[in-house]
Amino acid sequence: MSKIAVFGGTFNPFHIGHYEILKSLCNQAFLDRVFVLPDKIPPHKVCDYLARDEHRIEMCRIMCEDFSKAELCLIDFEREGKSYTVDTIALLKEKYPDDEFYFVIGGDMLSSLDTWYKFDELKAKTGFIAFARKTVAGFENDLQKYKRLGVSIIPIYDEITEVSSTELRCKLKRQLLPDKIYDYIVNKGIYNV
Repeated sequence: MSKIAVFGGTFNPFHIGHYEILKSLCNQAFLDRVFVLPDKIPPHKVCDYLARDEHRIEMCRIMCEDFSKAELCLIDFEREGKSYTVDTIALLKEKYPDDEFYFVIGGDMLSSLDTWYKFDELKAKTGFIAFARKTVAGFENDLQKYKRLGVSIIPIYDEITEVSSTELRCKLKRQLLPDKIYDYIVNKGIYNV
């Protein structure tokens, strides 16, 4: 049985904060694999500009090359409609019935986790890995709240660079992107660069 982290996101673009999370996940001894899973249609976001699917997928693939545990997972592209986490986890459990999953979230998402689509069903299907954020108050209180609700959550306190993807799309800053991603964006002319 493998323990698999599911690192989902829009990855629009795949920035240095995402890279640091991926690196941290791959360094966790209890995890065997890390699925990097770009959303097909993000359920919670209205985006100013969404790069074409093939570019977001390619950015994820490029970053997976840096880590032996990381794998690109395109399960959200195998179905229609919004990428609700509960549906994604259900599909993964069908495909990998003997494995245990942990869905990765940021500290900013933890406070509203119980508002997610089919939350009760979701918490029965997967554990969570929550990355603490310095700028988010109440992280420890949220952890305790969800533990009382029977949610399995593993906190990670590694320091992660906070990046606004929206601001980054408006003005690319090389220092906020892994070099390979910056080069890819410039070469493909994504985000009007």
